[in-house]
Amino acid sequence: MKIALVTDSTADLPQQLINQWKIFVLPLKVSFGKEQYLDNELAAEEFYSRLRAESTLPTTSQPTPEDFASLYAKVLTDYDEIISIHISSGLSGTLNSAHMAAKSFRGQVHVVDSRSISLGIGQQVVEAALGIQEGLAVPAVLDRIEKSRENTETIFTLDTLEYLHKGGRIGVVKGMVGALLRIKPIIRVNEDGVYVPAGIARSLDKSLRGIVSAMEKAAAGRTVKSLAIAHGAAPEAAEKLQAMLEAAFNVNASMFTQVGPVIGVHTGPGTVGASLVFA
Repeated sequence: MKIALVTDSTADLPQQLINQWKIFVLPLKVSFGKEQYLDNELAAEEFYSRLRAESTLPTTSQPTPEDFASLYAKVLTDYDEIISIHISSGLSGTLNSAHMAAKSFRGQVHVVDSRSISLGIGQQVVEAALGIQEGLAVPAVLDRIEKSRENTETIFTLDTLEYLHKGGRIGVVKGMVGALLRIKPIIRVNEDGVYVPAGIARSLDKSLRGIVSAMEKAAAGRTVKSLAIAHGAAPEAAEKLQAMLEAAFNVNASMFTQVGPVIGVHTGPGTVGASLVFA
């Protein structure tokens, strides 16, 4: 059985990995007023420059069930089944669109809630790709994804809570708003796929150390299998975080990527984060 992998653009997968694993990526959309772009149409540098300059926050929209159905139909001309892994249902309606479309394909499409964002999704997609490469059947690949999800820790820091607050994606982090808008929050994606506070810092260096400390607590008694790093227009800080985590866990990062426009609308420039998968 030939198994295809589908995800959405919020996985922030580098093009190299998309090509390597032959992953099909359905883009979400971002709009500056009446100007609408697919997530992959705007270069990250251009997007963050515009985001800083705009007085009004851009809006985002998910793919429709029709968008998913069109992609699924195309993919199934060459594959027997599809595993479709998407942004947390606690943060977007994308998963619901995928579920609605999957109903038309008689069990050939298996939709998975990553319960994560960005790197957390990407790590699960790569685990699924490895399983497919090993010749696992769909149930075994789905089991591998579930284990990966249960053993993944995703933590990031923001330059400001302003964008999460304006975009209405702040979730239970809302207790940190107000005076804390000027503090660097450290945020974790919890088991339900929503944002929760993991700490605060008063400088970028302290927030990076906070991420490392939180990861060390999460890793207690466990072996790190893989590390991924992402940033929103903050490459130097991301490289520093990468070096700190590589030293802390004696592992090389397998992914270094930019947070794309759709996630970037809500996290803003200056975002730096990491995802660890434990064995």
